[in-house]
Formats: sequence, C-alpha cells, structure tokens
Amino acid sequence: MQPVHPIRTEPFSPLLAERFTRPNGAEGFTLIELIFVVAIVAILLALAYPAYTDQIRKARRADAVSTMMATAQYMERCFTQTNAYNGCTQPSGLSADEYYNISVDPYTATTYTIQAAPQGAQATDPCGTYTLDYLGNKSSDGSDSDRCWADT
Repeated sequence: MQPVHPIRTEPFSPLLAERFTRPNGAEGFTLIELIFVVAIVAILLALAYPAYTDQIRKARRADAVSTMMATAQYMERCFTQTNAYNGCTQPSGLSADEYYNISVDPYTATTYTIQAAPQGAQATDPCGTYTLDYLGNKSSDGSDSDRCWADT
C-alpha cells in the first residue's frame, strides 16, 4: 500500500535546486545575503538591548526595596520589644543581589532612616539612592522619585 503523500528523496525540487546552486557548482550563502542577516540581527539587538538593561535595573531596584522593607520590619519588631529604635542592633550590609548598600542612618530612640545606595553596575541608575523612614515616607534622590518607587 502506497502512502497518501509520496516521500521525496530529493531535498528540493529541480527548479529550487538550480536557484541555490551556483554555475561553478558552489553552494551556500553569498556575502551579500550574510551581510543582510547580520544587519537585521544588529538592528534587532539595538532595539532589544536597552529594554533588557532597563528590566535588569528594575529587578535590582526591587531587590533593594525588598531588603529595605525587611529592614524596616526588623526595626519595628525591635521597637515593640525595647520601646526604642536605638536599642536595636543596626542592620546594614548589602541587598541580596549586592547591587545596593543598605544602611540605617541616622537612627535615634524614636526615628530611623533606611538608605539603599546603588553600587557597582547599578551606580549609574537614574533613581539613585532610595530612602525609607520610620513613618513609611519613601523617596529617592533620582530625577523622578515617584516613578522610581512605583517601578519596583
């Protein structure tokens, strides 16, 4: 019994084979075809790379904000136990991904301010240093503080 669609033993029809075979018998891509492919890939990369790096920055910001919130939670827990913020061990260090330096400075018996300063590859981030105080006030020293906090 024969299959409904016969299987071809040739990769291309004879007309297509002539199209891809050069008169001297050489097969493959021409230099012009290769240049077009490289140009298209370069254009796609030029469009995609800035969006990719922006998403990476946002993810790093989210890590810093998460660490700041955890630090604020720690400070509030300590306050409920000691009735003062300055009785707490000062939590500080790096965010989980190590792109922000987290510090609690200054802090007194009744107030604290948490700062996340960008470092390394994140140092050029337009949002700059994030700040969170004991009242929950959020700011950054970047050009658009509200947008920076909303993007995290």
